[in-house]
Amino acid sequence: MIVVDTSAWIEFLTNDASSQSKAIKHLIESDAEIGITDIVLTEVLQGIKDDRDFHSVKELLMSFPIYQASGLDTFVAAANIYRECRRKGKTVRKTVDCIIAAICLENGFAIFHKDRDFDQIAACTNLKTLR
Repeated sequence: MIVVDTSAWIEFLTNDASSQSKAIKHLIESDAEIGITDIVLTEVLQGIKDDRDFHSVKELLMSFPIYQASGLDTFVAAANIYRECRRKGKTVRKTVDCIIAAICLENGFAIFHKDRDFDQIAACTNLKTLR
């Protein structure tokens, strides 16, 4: 399973010619196993101003499996991801990226992204990343 992060979805929705956009299009067309997290759903949808676009993007995103934190252990794991990165001299800018990474790590998923936080996390954990 490949979890597509907010950063990649935004690129897909706003820049049809980008390599990220083309890669997501290829993943969708080839019926690759892709999914999102509940947090990614929120992040993408909150940035859409037009109601019609909101509904069509919501329909698209909700057609994929949506993964959530499995409980408080996920949030403790996210805190430990942050702490491990900090201990190794890496700075993760957004807590939400640690939560998304924790969900991916719990489930053995790779993350497709355009966000340097995931590169920092991957340098400190076993997170598999795709760009």
